[in-house]
Amino acid sequence: MDSSLYVYVEDVRGEGTEAVLDRITGYGVRGVTVAAAYHRARDVTPHGRARVTVRRDGAHFVPPADLFDELRLVPPLQEGAADEPLAALREATAERGLALHGWTVFLQNTTLGLAEPDVTVRNCFGDRGSPADLCPSHPDVRLYAVALGRAVARQGVDSVVAEALHFGTFGHGYHHERSFVPLGPMDAFLLGLCFCGFCMRRAADLGVNAEVAREECSRIVGAVLDGAPPAQGEVTRAALTAYAGPEVVAYARARSETVTSLVSDVSTAVTAEGSRLVFLDATGAVKGYSDGLPSSGLAAHDSWQLGVDLVALGDLVPSLGVLAYARDAGRVAEDVVAYRRSTGKDRELRAVLRPGLPDTDSAERLAAKVRAVRAAGADAVDFYAYGLMPYPILDRIPGALSA
Repeated sequence: MDSSLYVYVEDVRGEGTEAVLDRITGYGVRGVTVAAAYHRARDVTPHGRARVTVRRDGAHFVPPADLFDELRLVPPLQEGAADEPLAALREATAERGLALHGWTVFLQNTTLGLAEPDVTVRNCFGDRGSPADLCPSHPDVRLYAVALGRAVARQGVDSVVAEALHFGTFGHGYHHERSFVPLGPMDAFLLGLCFCGFCMRRAADLGVNAEVAREECSRIVGAVLDGAPPAQGEVTRAALTAYAGPEVVAYARARSETVTSLVSDVSTAVTAEGSRLVFLDATGAVKGYSDGLPSSGLAAHDSWQLGVDLVALGDLVPSLGVLAYARDAGRVAEDVVAYRRSTGKDRELRAVLRPGLPDTDSAERLAAKVRAVRAAGADAVDFYAYGLMPYPILDRIPGALSA
């Protein structure tokens, strides 16, 4: 079975290319998925050159002039990008017979969002309150995403692994976030919907009364902000229809056309550069990232909340990534089965597992989850992430792969 390990450029720079690849080869994986363009974060890095690593938004390569010179949005440069770390890693992995995949964060970029706030999502109150989230409806954002996908493909990677190539959520729109208002899941969902002019026009073209949807969202969320009790329970289409009305649900569902067409454009561009697109649906992370205890709804069934139409994407992209962030092996198997049913049998499914906390507490549990996703129909199993896990945790990987 194909497999890969997610790696940061800072890992390779701090520990040395040969040392990192020696370890990765020893784990029995067949590829490296390197963060070619990433977002800002502060990470505890247990075996890194820095034990706490502060990451910035931007690309680990110089953006090609022919792709970005005429564009408004250009990815910031990461430290050392001019040294071409991806080219060096491409050469080193090729020598070892390892695949190299370019992990690319597309529409989560606080630096660009703060510099150009009009390209970010706009909530039902008219606020640009999520500077990390670039709106996939905005024409400049769409041009940027296509150029970024093409630029990463040019780095000679076997695939471009697309993270955040869809709408985001209100709960992940900035860093050091505070809300002392008890927003329920449905209120947070409504507050995360984008009502910029481009989104509203796209919805209207599909027959949705976008202004009614915006007014309903602002009325409902406004009441909660004024002290009304929040709605409880999971976000489902039926529950949301009862809570906010059919026009809001229609507006939310209309977002899938925006995402589907954008992913199609990026995939076409990546293919033209001789690579292929792996689409990561973040729904599994939204549900289980913090504790590995996702709510009962399967990720594939809830992906519409991010504007993701898995059935449509199954016809457009060759590979999809399932973020299987759950403690229970049975649950990750159910998620993989649901994705397989949505995307069809001829699409590659890559299940992404975490070998350690918060959802894997032993080598036995990791092995059980690898067996489960294999049995459920996953074509590949990948592991997240080298620099974030202590060595003893990473040492669980070879046993899990051979189980």
